[in-house]
Amino acid sequence: MKQISRQGVGTSRRGFLRASACLLAAPCWVPRSVFGAGAPSNRIHVAMIGAGNQSRVDLPAVIGFDDVQVLAVCDVNRGSGNYARPEDFLGREPVRDKVNAYYAGKKETGQYQGCDAYSDFREVLDRKDVDAVVVTLPDHWHALLTVLACRAGKDVYCQKPLSLTIHDGQQMVKAVRKHGRILQTGSQYRSNPQVRRVAELVRNGRIGQVKRVTAIVNESGPGPGPGWQPMPVPDGFDYETWLGPAPSAPYHVDRCLYRFRFHLDYSGGQITNTGHHALDIVQFVLGTDQTPPVEFEDVGSIWPPAGHLYTTAMHTAFRARYANGIELLCRTQDPGFGARFEGTEGWIQYTAKKVEASSESMLTSEIGPDEIHLPVSTNHYRNWLDSVRSRQEPIEPVEIGHRTASICHCGNIAMRLKRRLQWDTASEAFVKDDDANGMRRRTYREPWNKLAEYTESS
Repeated sequence: MKQISRQGVGTSRRGFLRASACLLAAPCWVPRSVFGAGAPSNRIHVAMIGAGNQSRVDLPAVIGFDDVQVLAVCDVNRGSGNYARPEDFLGREPVRDKVNAYYAGKKETGQYQGCDAYSDFREVLDRKDVDAVVVTLPDHWHALLTVLACRAGKDVYCQKPLSLTIHDGQQMVKAVRKHGRILQTGSQYRSNPQVRRVAELVRNGRIGQVKRVTAIVNESGPGPGPGWQPMPVPDGFDYETWLGPAPSAPYHVDRCLYRFRFHLDYSGGQITNTGHHALDIVQFVLGTDQTPPVEFEDVGSIWPPAGHLYTTAMHTAFRARYANGIELLCRTQDPGFGARFEGTEGWIQYTAKKVEASSESMLTSEIGPDEIHLPVSTNHYRNWLDSVRSRQEPIEPVEIGHRTASICHCGNIAMRLKRRLQWDTASEAFVKDDDANGMRRRTYREPWNKLAEYTESS
């Protein structure tokens, strides 16, 4: 593996607080990609930060474009199984080898070793030849990594949910705008032609006045119940760095890798997993990216028993209300993922990769030239890369990702508190509810809390 100097900005773990402060004065490099993609030297140089389950999707999607060169892979796991599928063996070294094998296959010599593997993301952000990063880390790392990437002059593709907390999302918005970066939220259904078709039909009145919307969320896995026991940390897995800003906790295989999403310390459960997709479809179809719901209440969520390893809702059930009176119900039900829209003249829904409606004529209805036509994006990654080149906004910029994630967080807070909450969209605060407002952010543990202080001040 090619080594780089550890004397640059932010590369020393022992001295990262001092180095992070130096980032305040770091220049904002203009990506070489801005100047055109014709020559190999003008390709968009990308680093994959996170080499776990989602890398199975993100890496092939990005590496397949001729104007992209993947230079680096970063993950705290050297390589292991225990991801979503038993057959998957992932981590920084296996994924690095996939990158090198891909590029070797495109060379006459059949040889290529140009992709480096790192365990410390700060080394990746130090590289001036990296233009953009794809962030596929657990949710509790999204904010810190994105803010630091923006300060280092990198554009970002950040997987959904954009944030772990409302406060984290606010910091991400602030960093993207202050440093003039491009961020695409990895909620790819905005680039799905079927979802865009549903959105155009609804916005052009085919179901009449919208009255009720249902966002469908998957069930959570069973997980280790009360009486679970800690496990030894596997060789090659930097568990302390994996925990990062989250509270210290004993290692268990079902705490990390794919199943991190069922722990409130690292994620929000299925509501921020498939629920983020479903709610993002709702926001897109309704055209309410600027006007999220103003009221949230629990309607029967089910949580794990005391002593269970998992801490997120096992069964999602909350109701929200938009200021215009539209009711939003987010709940666990078959077929497991999607969104349904009911109006005064019919209904339409997207579930399991298909569109259904109350009438065949609705499905075949043509959108006239004088009706609403939404921006076309058929590939979420290509849309991001085109935005990196043009410096124009992608289809799901940071503010939109933040608002969708905030709906997830508000729903989670209402389900945890088991009471109705009023949400002020302008101040992004709950009305006269100190308990709920206190849950808008988390305390980072040392020493990561010091880095968080720097990111907020930048």
